[in-house]
This record gives sequence, C-alpha cells and structure tokens, in this order.
Amino acid sequence: MKTTIKEAKNYLNQEVTIGGWLHNKRSSGKIAFLQLRDGTGFMQGVVVKAEVSEDTFQLAKNITQESSLFVTGEITEDTRSDLGYEMQVKSIEVIDEAHDYPITPKNHGTEFLMDHRHLWLRSKKQHAVMKIRNEIIRATYEFFNNNGFTKIDPPILTASAPEGTSELFHTKYFDEDAFLSQSGQLYMEAAAMAHGKVFSFGPTFRAEKSKTRRHLIEFWMIEPEMAFYNHADSLEVQEQYVTHLVQSVLKNCKIELKTLERDTEKLAKVATPFPRITYDDAVKFLKEEGFDDIEWGEDFGAPHETAIANHYDLPVFITNYPTKIKPFYMQPNPENEDTVLCADLIAPEGYGEIIGGSERINDLALMEQRINEHELDAESYSYYLDLRKYGSVPHSGFGLGLERAVAWISGVEHVRETSPFPRLLNRLYP
Repeated sequence: MKTTIKEAKNYLNQEVTIGGWLHNKRSSGKIAFLQLRDGTGFMQGVVVKAEVSEDTFQLAKNITQESSLFVTGEITEDTRSDLGYEMQVKSIEVIDEAHDYPITPKNHGTEFLMDHRHLWLRSKKQHAVMKIRNEIIRATYEFFNNNGFTKIDPPILTASAPEGTSELFHTKYFDEDAFLSQSGQLYMEAAAMAHGKVFSFGPTFRAEKSKTRRHLIEFWMIEPEMAFYNHADSLEVQEQYVTHLVQSVLKNCKIELKTLERDTEKLAKVATPFPRITYDDAVKFLKEEGFDDIEWGEDFGAPHETAIANHYDLPVFITNYPTKIKPFYMQPNPENEDTVLCADLIAPEGYGEIIGGSERINDLALMEQRINEHELDAESYSYYLDLRKYGSVPHSGFGLGLERAVAWISGVEHVRETSPFPRLLNRLYP
C-alpha cells in the first residue's frame, strides 16, 4: 500500500510504502535512524540490523543526504515523535542517489542559502514556513468566500498608479508606457460597484530600494473592497479577518509552529476587537517614550511602529494619518480635515504594518481636486472618475501584505523566508 507521511497515521501496525527523500540520518551500531521527508511531512524510519537483510542495512547506513527512495515498512506508534508514529523499515529502494548535497547540517550563511533557495526550501524550517503560508492562503479564501465576497483579478500591467509612479517598474506595452502593478485597488473599487464586496489576491511590485527585513520587491497582496462600507465597518472586517488567519494557523499548523519554536501564547491572545490609537495620540505617546525625532505630519518608521505595537502586545490600528502623507484617494476625516479616514494595522513583536486601508473618496469634485493636487494625469484616471459619476456610494477597502503576515504569524525574522523565491533589491536568482 502506497501512502504519504501525513496519511501514514491511518495505517498503524500495517506495512506501507512511502516515496520520499533522505533528509538526514544517524546510526548507532545495529540500528540506523533515517529522517525521511516526502513533501507532506517529516518522519523517522528505524532500520534494525537483525530485522532486515544485510544489503538493506548497509544501504541504510550508506545512503546519502537528499537521495530519493521508496521505503517500505510497518507504521508503529512513537509517543516521542511530533507525529506520534514512525516506520519500522523492512526494505529500501533507491530511486536516485544524490552526491555532495550543498546544504549540509552545519551552519551556512544567509547569502549561501539564498543562492541555493531552490534547495533550501527542502529544510524543515523552510518547509514549515511554506506550510503556514499555504494555510494563510487557504484561510483567506475561506474567510472571504464565507462572508459573501467575490474574487476579482485586477491586471498586473497598468497604465496608471494608485500611489504615484516613483516606485513602479516601467515597461513598454507595444507603443505605450505601462507599469507593473503596485496595487489592484483602483480596479477593485470598480469591481465593488458591480459586485458589492470583492477581493483580489495577486502579485504586486514596488521598485523601492529598501533592504529592511520587512521589504520585498515582489510580494502578494490580498485587497478587499466593499461598497456601502464606511471606515469603521472596514476596521471590523480587518480585525475579524486577521483573527481568523491566526486561529486557522494555530489550529491547523501545530507541528509547523513547534518546528519554528513559535511562542503560540502570543498568537492565542489575538482576538477582536483590536486596540486603536489615532495618529495624533501616537505622536504624543512616542514623544513621551523618548522619540524626540518624530513631529506631527511625518510618517512613522519601523522603531516608532514597534514601540506602539509593543505597548499593546497585540495588533493595533493607528488611525487618521495626516492627509499630506497618504495617497490621493482617501476620504477626509470630517472631524479634522487635515487627516483622512484611514488606518494601518501594526503587528506586534516588531513586524510592522501588515494592513493599510481607508475609506475612499466618493465625491467626484473632490476626487478631481485630489488628482490635480497630486499632479496626476486625469485622462489615465478617467475610468476611476467614472465610478464617482455613475452611482457613487461610500466604500472602503484595505490591503494585507501576505509575506509580512506570514513572517509575523510564523515568527521568522525576515520576509525573505516567507516567499518561496524572494525578489530582493540585489537578488533576481534563483
């Protein structure tokens, strides 16, 4: 019976065959311990010399790291294992013998590992991060599908930018100028006018020359837009969504979180409602905490965001930023028109902003004014203005950066480990 490591629990005390790779091994005299992996998980195979042929035992002792093989044996209970079971190996068939595998159990530098990212993905911790990423993706579709959202796919090639062109990748689209999308938001607003509640999930690109642990050049965004939702409504959706992601990972990725040595008690505290602080109060708080470098009207840097999040030890909304440091499409705050109805959701433990969102301007005249003030080409945004001409309604939306969310929930230090093949400032390989 062929099965997988994940499903082997269904064959306790039965003999099965699993196709996989040798992750690592050790032997002590008359027993060889094989650390096997097959993509679904990691499992120990025990080879006892007295219970197998001499050829099989010698093969078990000599087989090389990352060789591919079929292993046949009995699945038995093992309470010491995270899985709760292991295999008592009876026979081994080598499919392809690997030689001089470059990533050995010793420590390697980050650049070396990034150069070998195609192989580094096989390691236990990197495997765990990708499993958590997959669970967050699964839970994302679950949340929005269960809450009446329709998935709409915005284009990757665009003629205009939602937040200016300074951080866009330019390309030629036959005889026209085009850009790789930095956000699908404007198109999602159009889709919301057709479907009410929509979300997109796709790649976005920022030509930002940043080397911080929070930044990638190519990353994935989840961008919902909701007709007839004001700013307060949107904040409720955001905290429900993020809580759902965290709970789903806690429930379905216990082994992966343990592999990454994640402090799950911190994640277990994440529950609605999230704390909220206005930009004005955040500036006051930072000054009281000794951040004399921050002045009203300036954007927050990583140290500022970390100080605010650490104060609450939970995801926290910073609301109502100054108009001048936010994009042109944000609705003015009726209580202070120097600010806008927006919020950034800051993750705890130094992971920074994971969501940015706002209520969108729905008045045609004000939107035309903002486009002029930001010196944008009105013709390029004519379709966007049409949304305010023909049945405009209050609407709100937000964008969650997948890789930052994965980094926070999994507890890894750098977003480069949360993308299967990260694109960084100086890295386009592999």
